[in-house]
Amino acid sequence: MNVLLIVADDLRDALGCYGHLTVKTPHIDALARRGQRFDRTYVQYPVCGPSRTSFMTGWRPEQTRIMGNGTFFRDVIPDVVTLPQALRQAGWYTAGYGKVFHSAGDRQKWLDAAHSWDEAHEAVGIDDRPAFTAHRNLTGDKLKWCEWGITVGEGENQPDYLTASAAIAAIDRAGEKPWFIAAGFHRPHDPFFAPQQYFDLYPLASLTPHIDPPGLTAAPKLAFAPEMHEVFKQFTDQERREYLRAYYACTSFMDAQVGRVLDALDRRGLRDRTLVIFIGDNGFHLGEREWWNKVTLFEPSCRVPLIMAGPGVSQGSTTRGLTELVDLYPTILDYCGISPVQALAGTSLRPLLENPAGPGKAAAFSLVTRGTLVGRSVRTARWRYTEWDGGREGIELYDETADPGEYHDLSRDPAHAQTMTSLQALFAELPRYP
Repeated sequence: MNVLLIVADDLRDALGCYGHLTVKTPHIDALARRGQRFDRTYVQYPVCGPSRTSFMTGWRPEQTRIMGNGTFFRDVIPDVVTLPQALRQAGWYTAGYGKVFHSAGDRQKWLDAAHSWDEAHEAVGIDDRPAFTAHRNLTGDKLKWCEWGITVGEGENQPDYLTASAAIAAIDRAGEKPWFIAAGFHRPHDPFFAPQQYFDLYPLASLTPHIDPPGLTAAPKLAFAPEMHEVFKQFTDQERREYLRAYYACTSFMDAQVGRVLDALDRRGLRDRTLVIFIGDNGFHLGEREWWNKVTLFEPSCRVPLIMAGPGVSQGSTTRGLTELVDLYPTILDYCGISPVQALAGTSLRPLLENPAGPGKAAAFSLVTRGTLVGRSVRTARWRYTEWDGGREGIELYDETADPGEYHDLSRDPAHAQTMTSLQALFAELPRYP
């Protein structure tokens, strides 16, 4: 069994195959039609570095101790066996391109090139400051990252295009040896740069920004970064539309690169020998609670798309069973017939792939930190329960069936006291942290 892992950065469920009526993602939608779509998959930490460390090691953030983007995971857990490392040790050819692990500083070190891969590099093009035909920072430079740009050309010199090209070349080189190839695409992560043709898909007048309903329950003060939140609250309707347009344009550009890789897989007749997995590394708010980012414990930040296709996966199926990204590691080992060399926090998704109507997990867990304080959230089929600093800095309870927008916090309603007690008890399943 070959394995192709495709990771998109900061991607929420803004995909056609997830019922989004505006965004255009024909290649990812085609993958969903020939595979299985997971509707309730949750990240363990809704930001790049901790999330990627978690699903690539099979450990929860409480175990990796990686709670931000500034620490290389092997400086904390030097002997952990990563997913590609486990496959490599079992005889698979492993190659990783683009943003698979979070990277900073020495790219080869942060890619874990010495342990995880036979070949790895983070394709770097002119994307940092390309030539633009139009460009704007939506915050007057208060937030340096919050900018969109229409780039000159078709995107051939941008990292995501180069990452797709590298993955295609690796498929060509792999030969008959089983392989694990990971392609990590930067988009739709900021800054929101993409070629003209992708911006043209989304005329500003056609976009409808999200507006919270009246009577929204105020969130605890730790729910958002206050200074950034104040900047977002100053967005005009025009700026909201421009943000949506840029995010969608980058999503469609990323989708085109996914299509190039999948087309190469089909041209080489490898579809029936390859397990294809497409994920987002964390979710993203697009105006919910006037937030335009990630790192929250609300549904838009914690839930991500997951699509799997390949041998034994029913075509066009959907599951609403609860799953976590930490389940990817044991799932891939299961399908490849490899025994894990270390204890893993997740469980194989094979039962849901064989029976999409199954219940999945009883609960999915996410956490974030605010300095030394910890926010934890548990998602069940009906409820989301969140507590900040063990409840000392706030508690939230949302009925995801009656209130999927998480507008009304029920934590102060005495009628739900027993529900909160049972949900809070689920945290005992987690490794101890701090």
